[in-house]
Amino acid sequence: METNKQPIIGYLPNERPAWGRLILFAFQQILVMFPATVLVALLTGFHISTTIFASGFATLCFILITKGKIPLFYGSSFSYIAAIVGITAVQNFGDIAPDNLIGQAQFGIILSGLVSIAAGLIITRFGPEKIEKVLPPVVTGPIAMIIGLSLAGTALTQAAGYSAGTGSQAASWIVALITLVAILFLTVILKKGVLSQLPLLLGIGIGYVVAIVATYVFGAGLIDFSGVFAQAVITVPHFTLPIPSWTAVFAIMPIALATIPESTAHLYQLDLYVNNLAREKGAKPYPIADKLGINLIGDGVGDMVSALVGGPAGTNYGENISTMAITKNFSIWVLGAAAIITMILSFFTPLANLISTIPSAVMGGASVYLFGVIGAQGIAIMIEKKVNLFSAKNLGIIAVILVIGIGGAYGFPNGSIEIFGAHLPAIATASIVGILLNILLSLAEKIGTKPVKKTE
Repeated sequence: METNKQPIIGYLPNERPAWGRLILFAFQQILVMFPATVLVALLTGFHISTTIFASGFATLCFILITKGKIPLFYGSSFSYIAAIVGITAVQNFGDIAPDNLIGQAQFGIILSGLVSIAAGLIITRFGPEKIEKVLPPVVTGPIAMIIGLSLAGTALTQAAGYSAGTGSQAASWIVALITLVAILFLTVILKKGVLSQLPLLLGIGIGYVVAIVATYVFGAGLIDFSGVFAQAVITVPHFTLPIPSWTAVFAIMPIALATIPESTAHLYQLDLYVNNLAREKGAKPYPIADKLGINLIGDGVGDMVSALVGGPAGTNYGENISTMAITKNFSIWVLGAAAIITMILSFFTPLANLISTIPSAVMGGASVYLFGVIGAQGIAIMIEKKVNLFSAKNLGIIAVILVIGIGGAYGFPNGSIEIFGAHLPAIATASIVGILLNILLSLAEKIGTKPVKKTE
C-alpha cells in the first residue's frame, strides 16, 4: 500500500518561486533587514536613503560576483560603528554628518574592502582547507553565537519601546509579545503552501495591526503616520564622493580583519541549512562552504560599492540568514528582487517612510526570535562539525570568545571594549582573540603530546 509523501516546502538557491510569491518573499527579507541597516545610518551620521540604496546595490553586486551561487543579503555592519563614528564625529542619535567627514569615512571603507578581497584571493588560490586551520568550527561556532546574543539587548530594548522614545512601555511589551508569539506559532502551525514561507511577514503584519489598534483606540502612541507624505514622493538619495584620508584608513581598515570570521560563520551556517533542504528534496549537495574565497571577495566588493555611493561598511546579514533558515527559502531570485525593491524604496520616499512607521516594539518581538536563531545556528555549526566539547583546548577557546564577545557588548558603551586607551569592537576583538588562541593552543597541544625521549 503506497503512502502519499508530503511535498518538501522550500526553495534551493537556483529555484525561483512564482512571481507573486517572489515579491512577498522579497518584502519579508527587506523587513528583517530594514531596522538594523537604518539604525547603523542613524548611529554613524550617514544618510538613511543612501544607506538603503547602498544595501540593495551591494547585494546585487555580491550576487553577480558570486554568480548567484551564494544566497546572502548585504546590510550595514555594527562592527564598524565605533570606527566610523570616530571619523564622522556625530554626537547625537540621528544627526547627519557633514559631507566631507562622510567622504573620509567612505575612503576608509573602500580600502577595508580590499582586505576581504585579498583574503578571498588567498583562499581561492590555496584552498579553503587553509582557512579551516585558522577558522575551525570551534572558532566560527562561538562567533556566530555572539553575533546573535550580542544583539539580544537590542531586541529587548526595541520590544520595550526604548529605541523609539515614544509610546506606552506597557503597550510596547504587549505588541512585542503578540508579534513574537504570532511568529512562533505560525512557524509551527503552517506546514505547507505559500503561507508556510511567510511566518515573519505575517507575524510582523499581525503586530503592526495590533499596534495600530493600540494607538488609535487606546491612545498608546506607538505609530505616527503624519510623516509618510511629509516629503516629495520621489527623492534622489544624497550621494557623496570618497575623500582620501589615511586617518580613516587606519581607523576603519583593521575592522575588516575581524569581519572575515563573521562572514565565514555566516557561510557555514548557510551551507548547513541549504544542504539539509537539499537532502530532504533528494537534490545534489550545494558546496557553499567551499565558496568561502569568492564569498569574501563578494564581501569586499560590497563594501567598496556601498562606500562609493555614500553607504557604510557592511556584511552579509544574519537576520536574513535566520529568515531563510526558518522559511527554508534560499532562492537567489528572492534576494535579487529584495535588492532591487530596496533600491527603489530609497527613491520612493512615502513607501520608505511607511515601512519606518513599523513600531520598534513590533520589530523587537520579531528580533527576539531572529537574533536567537543566529545564536542557535552557532551551536548547530559545532554539532554538525562534531566539535569535541570535552577538549580543554576547545573549551578554552569557546569560553574566551563568548565572554569577550558578550561581555564586551554589554559591559561597555556601544559595544567597544576600553583597554589601554583604545576602543575595540567586542565582536571583532572576540574573533581575533579566538583565532590567535586557536593557533597558540593548537601548537601547545602538539608540544604536549610529543613523546619525551628517554636518556640512557
